[in-house]
Amino acid sequence: MKLAIITDTSADIAEKFRNNEHLFVLEVPISIDGIDYKPSEFSHEAWFDLMREAKDVPKTSQPSVAELSELLLKLEKENYTHVLGLFLTSGISGFYQNAFYLQNEFDRMVVKFPETYITSSPLGFMIETALNLADKGKSFEEILEKFEEQRAHDNAFMLVDDLHWLAKGGRLSRGGEILGTLLNIKPLLQFSEDGKVVVYDKVRTTKKAVNEMEKLFLEASNSEDFKVYIIHSGDEERARELYDFAKASGYEDLELVTFGPVIATHLGLGAVAYAVIPK
Repeated sequence: MKLAIITDTSADIAEKFRNNEHLFVLEVPISIDGIDYKPSEFSHEAWFDLMREAKDVPKTSQPSVAELSELLLKLEKENYTHVLGLFLTSGISGFYQNAFYLQNEFDRMVVKFPETYITSSPLGFMIETALNLADKGKSFEEILEKFEEQRAHDNAFMLVDDLHWLAKGGRLSRGGEILGTLLNIKPLLQFSEDGKVVVYDKVRTTKKAVNEMEKLFLEASNSEDFKVYIIHSGDEERARELYDFAKASGYEDLELVTFGPVIATHLGLGAVAYAVIPK
């Protein structure tokens, strides 16, 4: 088996995997103040600085389906036998539906684009797991089975600090922004079973929201079988608080990381999240 894995720049992948010769990454274009950018050209911190300086809220576009089609043709010519596409959940982007038909266009390759229902570091970990299993000589069916196990048992909660970003990005009404700000409401978001970002709860004050996240964290997984990510977009102090809580609760395989440009654009600056995913 010669396996290629394709993803997009919504996935945050550990550095040691980024240059893997069998990994291919499509850009999710982002525009700020009328200028188009490629997320791969920025460090996460540099992107946060660009967001802070922007006059308007940045907006994402879909990856190019034509570019994906060209890549698949190239992979077929290079004698790849299997392709696994793990993309940003369709609950956030329409790219998955637009690219779905390409799975059936190649006679000499098995092409699968399973729905991920997640993004950011958990999606990156799914990709890393698949690459590791391929290196160990596991079959395509075994790799898909492991992916499905991870997808079935992952979980993530996100705390949005500033409603301005959700309102300007079209994910919250202007009236809701004003009311929520006046009442100091902090929405706690979760990925639904179909990959949409939904409001799990609306909590008064950040402290109460963090306490609720800690409670949910302990309910979501055990400390031995799960990888844990604490993720933030420019609020390391609050993320460190969650990290220390997870550490004190017995979790050892955990990382403190930042959101990449694509997801930071959706959630805004000051967002904090935790995600758990089976190892």
